[in-house]
Formats: sequence, C-alpha cells, structure tokens
Amino acid sequence: MTTPLHARLQRLLDQINTIIVGKQAQVRDSIACLLAGGHLLIEDVPGVGKTTLAHALAVSLGLRFARVQFTADLMPSDLVGVSVYERGKEAFVFHPGPVFTQVLLADEINRAGPKTQSALLEAMEEHQVTVEGETRALPSPFFVIATQNPNDQLGTYPLPESQLDRFLMCITLGYPDRASERQLLAGSDRRAAIEQLQPVMTPAELLEAQQAVRAVHASDALLDYLQDLIAATRSGQWFVEGLSPRAGIAVLRAAKARALLDRRDYVAPDDVQAILPQTVAHRLVPAAGSGRGRAEQVRAMIEAVPLP
Repeated sequence: MTTPLHARLQRLLDQINTIIVGKQAQVRDSIACLLAGGHLLIEDVPGVGKTTLAHALAVSLGLRFARVQFTADLMPSDLVGVSVYERGKEAFVFHPGPVFTQVLLADEINRAGPKTQSALLEAMEEHQVTVEGETRALPSPFFVIATQNPNDQLGTYPLPESQLDRFLMCITLGYPDRASERQLLAGSDRRAAIEQLQPVMTPAELLEAQQAVRAVHASDALLDYLQDLIAATRSGQWFVEGLSPRAGIAVLRAAKARALLDRRDYVAPDDVQAILPQTVAHRLVPAAGSGRGRAEQVRAMIEAVPLP
C-alpha cells in the first residue's frame, strides 16, 4: 500500500536520479543514510558527481546548504566561527561559521589537516559546537556530507578512525556506464539543472520520515542474524578488529531506512545484506593475507554467515 510518505520518498528518488544519472543504487543509499539520521562519506576521484549529489539532496529536501572546500590551510575557526570585537557594540560578537547550516558539504575533507578534521567531530556526534568555552546548538536537522579523494593522491590526510566511525555510510559513485555518460554529454549541465529543482519534501516531512524509520519493525530472528554478522567481524577470521555496538546500531538504522524506501514496515535479511558493505567497510581493516579490499571482504563474510 502506497502512503503519502511513500509517494513523497519516491518523488525524492526520482528527482535525484534525474540529476545523478545511472547511479540509482548510490542515490538510494544516500537517501537511506539521511533518513536514518546519519552522516555520509563519498569517496571517489574528482569529477564523478559527489558535490552535485550533495547539493541536489539538500535542494530536494528543502534544507539550507553550505559548502566548505577543505584545504591544507583551513583552520577550525573557519568552520565553526569566531568572536570578533565590534567597537560600536563595545563587545565581542560571535560570527557563526558555515557549520551552522542543515546540510554541510565538507568537500575533499581529507585535504585539510587533522585539527580541522577533528573540529567536525563534536558537530557530527552532538549536533553542537563549543567555541571559546560556550556551547552552541546547530540547526535541526543537521547532516554532514563529506567527499574524500583516494588517499594515494598528493596532499591528502587519512581520516582518523574516530572520525570515520561518525559516518553512517561510505559510498563510491564510480564512473558512469556508456549510456549514462552519453546522456550527460548530450544533456544540460547538471549543476545548472539543480537550480531548476524544487523541494519535494519539507524539513517537517523529513522529520516524519525519520520517525517512520524508527518505527520499522525488526524481528528477533533478524536481530539474531545481525548479531551473527557482528560476531563474525570480531572472530579474527575476516578483520583485524570487529564492529562496535554503535556500528551495529548504525547497520540496523540503515536497514530500517532501506526497508521504508521499499515500502515495507519490517526489516528483511536482504536489507541488512544490501546495506552492510556501505555501513561497515570503512570501519574495518581486512585480516592480513586476505587479498581483498574492505567492501569485498565484507561481501565474502556475508556469503559465509548463514541466514536465520
């Protein structure tokens, strides 16, 4: 049965797919991440649509959007803001930084130094920042969509594990297929197309969708299966260290969001399997001698863990 909420979510999917051509799976994952209330990391080479996806999501959800280009000389105060003495008021006045928005695009986050990267940590986890001893709340909702270049490119700093763990999902867009690339070459500029977009959901409707995600049912058998997968990551056979309880909760939230996008009020094992590489691969290091990348190792583990 299609509800008004399901219809709005389908319009959201359809609209983003007109901008990001040929990447339906990645678009679905991105929307699931935001519905689950998480932050998104997009790791890929320049020019494949990372920034365009972030901007299209913000516009389509009716949220305020700010973009920060992370560079080696970016300071934490450039992100969170600073107090400046104003002679006319004879007092220091706080000037908020770009983090005081609803969707923050942290572009090429791994080009900034560790101090600036860590300035995002409190904002991402607590939805607040502390500036000069005073805690200031961020707008609600608040999402960070960060883009990251491969670490073997010049001038990049690997994100620390503590910050990687704050991202609910990490996805890769990849190059378009031939038909999609022809559509991009023959069509209008994607960023110009964003200017023509209209919101298909309001912030209040987004909040309603997030509440609906929390209400999606997960059976005891499904939770048993999820715990089996978490235990497998901790066995030492697949990864150096296993998933934390917080990571397990993140997987469940993402699976519930995916179920809602599929117009179901319950989580199926397929939801967990489909979302697991995107939600845990960036948190794990493959065991020595595996010969696989992180996502490939997660998929191999899924094949080895029996369904309930």
